[in-house]
Amino acid sequence: MPRLRRRDYALPADELAPRLLGHTLVRLLDGTRLAGVIVETEAYLGPEDRAAHSYNNRRTPRTEPMFGPAGTSYVYFTYGMHHCMNIAAAEVGVPQAVLIRALEPTEGLDTMRAHRATPRRPVAALRPADLCSGPAKLCQALAIDRSLTGLDLTASDQLWVEAPARDTTTGSGFLQIHTGTRIGVGYAGAWARRHLRYFLCGHPHVSSRRTGGRPWKPQGGGNPAGP
Repeated sequence: MPRLRRRDYALPADELAPRLLGHTLVRLLDGTRLAGVIVETEAYLGPEDRAAHSYNNRRTPRTEPMFGPAGTSYVYFTYGMHHCMNIAAAEVGVPQAVLIRALEPTEGLDTMRAHRATPRRPVAALRPADLCSGPAKLCQALAIDRSLTGLDLTASDQLWVEAPARDTTTGSGFLQIHTGTRIGVGYAGAWARRHLRYFLCGHPHVSSRRTGGRPWKPQGGGNPAGP
């Protein structure tokens, strides 16, 4: 399927985040496609957003991709052990981004299981829902790390996003989008209560907080999970 173009990403983060649902994140690793349908995202709205890494226009070597063109990857390392992947939104100099929170894995599941396996959770014990149901899990499963930050997703041969097929068999495009509060940003005051998390309600691959929230309605109508 065709990959997204620059103009597809050049939206405010709170518009891009729900529109990415139903699209496919693809990682090409040593000739193998690792891919999954995006089922959960979070929007980070830049300098005024107390939960954003770019709050108060904080600009560092780590956050620089957020200030770049829409469709730039922003991968950060957190808690000394996890990677998380974001996609720059809006326009150059406006440091907004969308966090990819969860995928429904569709290609390369055996490789993903090998990446996610531990002595306590061997490959045979990992269900599909264990692979990408959280931002750190999906980065581990797809081997996404800081070496992939700053990539142009419209041109990269390692990482990109594809539009969904009209005849997709995952069913994800037919689930209602709900919104809820973002996860792990309690420090952000009123911003922690903003409904900036978007997910396919009832989807088994959404991260741990699968309930709650409220239905989301796209501005101007239309199907945000469509091509």
